[in-house]
Amino acid sequence: MERFGFVGLPNAGKSSLYNALAGGGALAAPYAFATVDPNVGVAKVPDRRLDALAAMSGSRSVVPAAVQFVDIAGLVEGAAQGEGLGNRFLAHIREVEAIVFVLRAFEDPDVPGSSDPVEQLATLEVELVYADLESLEKQADKKRKAARADASLADEVAAMDEAIAVLQAGTPLYRSGITPEQRDLLRPFFLLTAKPAMVLVNLDEEQLEDPEPVLAPVRAAFGGDPGLVLGLCIQLEAEAALLDEESRAEMLEALGLGEGALPAFLHTAYRLLGLRTFLTTGEKESRAWTFRAGSRAPQAAGVIHTDFERGFIRAEVISCDELLEIGSWSKAREAGKLRVEGKDYEVVDGDVVEFRFNV
Repeated sequence: MERFGFVGLPNAGKSSLYNALAGGGALAAPYAFATVDPNVGVAKVPDRRLDALAAMSGSRSVVPAAVQFVDIAGLVEGAAQGEGLGNRFLAHIREVEAIVFVLRAFEDPDVPGSSDPVEQLATLEVELVYADLESLEKQADKKRKAARADASLADEVAAMDEAIAVLQAGTPLYRSGITPEQRDLLRPFFLLTAKPAMVLVNLDEEQLEDPEPVLAPVRAAFGGDPGLVLGLCIQLEAEAALLDEESRAEMLEALGLGEGALPAFLHTAYRLLGLRTFLTTGEKESRAWTFRAGSRAPQAAGVIHTDFERGFIRAEVISCDELLEIGSWSKAREAGKLRVEGKDYEVVDGDVVEFRFNV
């Protein structure tokens, strides 16, 4: 299962965010390094399409998509030189597929340090950039020498030199002009700033009423897609997560928060990881299956079982919205609305699929 890691300064709200997603279990305390070893949890990705399909089919079981998340110990200035948890922190972040920067915007006299999220982002990025630069520079001479004897390494060395130049300028690779092809060549180096990244700004209740003055400078500093900078009050979300579904809905509605910010955050993180969803439905079960964007039908079938991929024959496909409008799988078949797709079909998010296979 793909994992995203929470990265932030001590007491930015990472452990409370973990609790909001997992329903408790992580220590949230107003001092540095309350979290030493990372907590790993699983979050269900809300999907109204799945709920609607389950209702349509009268499914006895409903299984949503899920992602793993990791509450990593707080980073401190100088971590790349071994300060705080230093190398342990960097080792934990190398193990995740994407980074969620958690930045504190709320004031709290018990929490040391700046409450300026732009300043916190700069501190975090400097540490990750320095760690990546040090890692590449240690390996650069050896790679360059190897490339003199093996011309096939030339592209890899060029990508490395380009990345070093970007990092020396203080820019994370996720905010650079490094091409997708160069990123692929750099993958064996497990660089921290080559991972996809998004920002979560932890607001207080008053800031929720008008978050833009807080979020706009963060978007400007982070660059890239403005949709990757979200604001939420983690404490409120964590409190709501401990309630039953009805009480939670009442609390969020009373605060004018609708469904809350967690669903939007989970969907953003899910897509940041390059993940998409196809669905299956029937009386026994309706289920959301996670696949990589760009996967073809046999690869998607393999998500269900390796036999499905090995013995793939064809896929019957219809979009979720169209199926819900028709009212049932059997009616869609009778109406000739099910498309028959072969091995080259690229599965689309929201496809409802039935695979045919033979092993």
